[in-house]
Amino acid sequence: MERRIGIIMHGVTGRMGMNQHLIRSILAIREEKGMLLPNGDRLMPDPILVGRNAEKIEFLAKEHGITRWTTDLDKALANPDDTIFFDAGSTQMRAELLKKAIAAGKHVYCEKPIADDLEVALDLAKTAEAAGVKNGAVQDKLWLPGLLKLKQAIDNGALGRILDVRIDFGYWVFEGDWTPAQRPSWNYRKEDGGGVILDMMCHWRYVIDNLFGDVSSVVCRGAIHIPERWDENGERYDATADDAAYAIVELKNGAIVQIASSWCTRVRRDDLVTFHVNGTHGSAVAGLTDCRIQPRETTPKPVWNPDEKQAMNFFDDWQLIPEREPFNNAFKAQWELFLKHVVLDTPFRWTLREACKGVQFAELALKSWDEKRFVDVPEMEK
Repeated sequence: MERRIGIIMHGVTGRMGMNQHLIRSILAIREEKGMLLPNGDRLMPDPILVGRNAEKIEFLAKEHGITRWTTDLDKALANPDDTIFFDAGSTQMRAELLKKAIAAGKHVYCEKPIADDLEVALDLAKTAEAAGVKNGAVQDKLWLPGLLKLKQAIDNGALGRILDVRIDFGYWVFEGDWTPAQRPSWNYRKEDGGGVILDMMCHWRYVIDNLFGDVSSVVCRGAIHIPERWDENGERYDATADDAAYAIVELKNGAIVQIASSWCTRVRRDDLVTFHVNGTHGSAVAGLTDCRIQPRETTPKPVWNPDEKQAMNFFDDWQLIPEREPFNNAFKAQWELFLKHVVLDTPFRWTLREACKGVQFAELALKSWDEKRFVDVPEMEK
């Protein structure tokens, strides 16, 4: 039997909301004739697209065969047949929109960061908890094939005790003058909620928490390497938000995490992001899809000699972890878990309160940059 679940989807005309959440998650589930439930029913998402620009939202709906769309958010929230509200719009509007949906009795799910201020984020989490609605925030990196393989290697003891981690993320985002930028211009305006620290430190917090250990302290240095850029209309503007950040994170278990996040770097590594983990029993390097390990037994023995050209190829002694099973789209995987949480009350730990940790991490990184020092990361308040 088919079981419908209505989802109000806001902010899906943007790149992330459209591609990852609408097309590759909700519509992908629909194309699979719904999501199979334990009793044999199939849960079928029924989205209604909400946006301010009627022309854009209507075009998107028709392009993908979606019959329901509106510019009237209040009317959409008033419909009792739609039980979930999702937001992938701007960070600055998110808390207000989610509170409105919570007041209407909707379960809420959203992109990260859930706010650009920890006090606002905690208030939002408490509001959802007090209302008794199911709630969650996107932590998609945890379902990337590369990180799933890395976690397996860590959990089965292949790496031993973790010593250090190096997260290297980024690529060159064009300034927009002679080549259009591949990221939206608001990313580079602090007044619009932009900045690589707010954007990426939220990701790195949940990755560190779930794979490597509890965070103890952080020191961070941000930068605005490219001070002027050109927007979607070809107009020049001043970049006021950090486009790169360099951080060192201390973990309670003694491991050290180094993080480079940059939209001003040209890639010469395995992927747009790599996680290099060194442990007592071996090392691993994971990207978005692949993970390679080098056990202690196969670790080469290089000798430092700057007077001779290096004869050893350091990429040769790494073993690729094989594909043992097909992997889901990372966003779709978390969507499916949230939908099951709503209809079956299954556990879902990636809540708004968990997402507050990412906002806290970004806020403390910015504080560290401002004060030029290590900053302790306290336990999240209850």
